[in-house]
Amino acid sequence: MKILMLHGINHNMFGKRDPAQYGTITLDEINASLTELGNELGVQVQNFQTNSEGAMCERIHQGFTDGVDAVLINAGAWTHYSYGIRDALAVLSCPIVEIHMSNIHAREAFRHLSVFAEIVRGQICGFGVDSYLLGLRAGVGAAKAARG
Repeated sequence: MKILMLHGINHNMFGKRDPAQYGTITLDEINASLTELGNELGVQVQNFQTNSEGAMCERIHQGFTDGVDAVLINAGAWTHYSYGIRDALAVLSCPIVEIHMSNIHAREAFRHLSVFAEIVRGQICGFGVDSYLLGLRAGVGAAKAARG
């Protein structure tokens, strides 16, 4: 089973950017944790990060072509306004899990809206790096259920 983890804009700065909100964990550490849990669950996790909206859409399209079993996405600020990424995600037939380290509903009003909400299986937010691990478990479970 292949799970695609998509990291959005500014996530390459985790560990440096706003540690009060996001902690000091780096993207490499998050990816290592996902890979480790993926190995425990018997799935392959493919990690991708970009600061380019077009590159994100192209990677989503590649995930469709590759037939990934589930997609996890923390799109960062794109969550709140990128209809281009939303439309790319809508092409997928596999389960999609939206992830955020912070509780977006307890932050600034503009962060309360997710343009992905209508097309994702669910959203996990507010648990720091554990949001990713919970999201991976949810994605694997949803993919297994989709297989029947």
